[in-house]
Amino acid sequence: MSSLLFTFIWLVCILLVINSATSNETSAESTSPHIIFIVADDLGWNDVGFHGLDQIPTPNIDALAYSGTILKNYYTAQLCTPSRSAIMTGKHPIHTGMQHNVLYGCERAGLNLSEKILPQYLKELGYRTRIVGKWHLGFFKKEYTPTYRGFESHLGYWTGHQDYFDHSAEERVYKGQNWWGLDMRRDMEPAWDLHGKYSTDVWTEEAVEIIHNHSRKEPLFLYLAHTATHSANNYEPLQAPDYILSQYRQIESYQRSKFAGMLHKLDESVGKVVAALYETQMLSNSIIVFVSDNGGAAAGFNLNAASNWPLRGVKNTLWEGGVRGTALLWSPLLETRGIVADQYVHVSDWLPTLVSAAKNKTFLSSNIDENLTYQNGTGSEIDGQDAWEVLSKNKPGTRDTILHNIDDAWQIAALTKGKWKLVKGRTYNGTWDFWFGPCGKHGSDNNTKPYNPHLVINSTAGRAIQNLGFQFDIPTMLELRENATVTCGDAAEVSCQPQISPCLFDISNDPCEKNNLADRFPEILSQLEKALAEINGTAVQPIDKPCDPFSNPDNFNHTWSNFGDREWNEWELP
Repeated sequence: MSSLLFTFIWLVCILLVINSATSNETSAESTSPHIIFIVADDLGWNDVGFHGLDQIPTPNIDALAYSGTILKNYYTAQLCTPSRSAIMTGKHPIHTGMQHNVLYGCERAGLNLSEKILPQYLKELGYRTRIVGKWHLGFFKKEYTPTYRGFESHLGYWTGHQDYFDHSAEERVYKGQNWWGLDMRRDMEPAWDLHGKYSTDVWTEEAVEIIHNHSRKEPLFLYLAHTATHSANNYEPLQAPDYILSQYRQIESYQRSKFAGMLHKLDESVGKVVAALYETQMLSNSIIVFVSDNGGAAAGFNLNAASNWPLRGVKNTLWEGGVRGTALLWSPLLETRGIVADQYVHVSDWLPTLVSAAKNKTFLSSNIDENLTYQNGTGSEIDGQDAWEVLSKNKPGTRDTILHNIDDAWQIAALTKGKWKLVKGRTYNGTWDFWFGPCGKHGSDNNTKPYNPHLVINSTAGRAIQNLGFQFDIPTMLELRENATVTCGDAAEVSCQPQISPCLFDISNDPCEKNNLADRFPEILSQLEKALAEINGTAVQPIDKPCDPFSNPDNFNHTWSNFGDREWNEWELP
């Protein structure tokens, strides 16, 4: 054989090997999309630029909004624990016993272990599952904590809030006492070494590291539940690094300026996560969800300074300001992008929607039904609806009813059906049943500058998105922003006292809930009350438990702990 022929054959063999390796590598890459689910805590409707806010720039969040789908009619629960239970189970809180209140660190309670939750569904589809940040679904026994419920790792905290620097959680929990303890964990172990590092930076660095270390051969589910913009402990509720706070001195309200610093770091985090996805070539096959867990804590509620303007109410009310959440869906897999979606979407819809988007035959093992049924251990079906096709193709919505909540303990309930919303009862004796600013628009004060779309285009997330081929068009961005902004219209104000008699609103024409139409449309009011009563017949009892004195962090080296797993002498419960 001539040397020339031998060389030719050798080159052909090398090319075949390279081609085979390349093909194997390509086929080994995940064909199921990576899912990045980002939860902002207590973020108000009017705390993002794409809803019309000028006062505090949110360019990275806005970049996702304008190049994805803005959910204008997204509804969540009114509090942290109920909303997170709905994300995880696809069930309304009235069907998991989470409807009444948040879980406290001293309670012997948690999301029922019979509930199959989102990471467990996704693990069956071949996903690696990670959680970073807040859990707030129970931890008194280890089986209730994230790494025992389908997540492979957790860097974060178990209670409802923490100090942004020392990572302690203070709760007034037992006979008027304030209990304090570290609430920062790597899986089950206390993470004392993170003392002094700002919480948002901790979550961001962990999320970015997870993304960079992830093999593209498997799809990733990353649940990133931020501390921001929830208030911290009472002694210093609003916290951000000094170098960030100095950028917002022009905001007249000192509390709002500190809130701006917290929001700045949250938006920065979103940009860094998007950039990491691009750097690892995962962004082109990713679904990103960004939501608030409930309405904003405004005007001093929970010692915070969010804004739901012009919506009525705050967190833990059933007015629009308490349950209408900020939300967007972003993905190159969306067939229609750069839109404002008017379809109703409820927080319980995420589980079936994301599982629907995730399902791929190549990742379905032989013992998994391709047409997955969504059931918990007792066999009860979920409440959420699969909205993937509706949102990805901008089809007409299939959901026309939103149950906001039924809480017989507090004697409150609210239901939206079509354009009509029924509101019964009130919380806090009506103290927070009003409209709280700031409106945060240019011209509302002497210091707020006009909205700058160039910040969005040049943001970290904006640049990554453009690198995938998406081009931002400023007139289109501003049109989307205008369409996503709520305006109250000229509806005459008719008083409403829901603790005395039910109130009725045409929520499509009166989103600010100013004009009570109960007297004008008694038949519609009656229909909604009947529907509400029927739904209430399916509710389960709230799981809230009394505070256990043994849970005191002082008993566990000053840490909030899975105290139910420890041996202890009998204590007298309150």
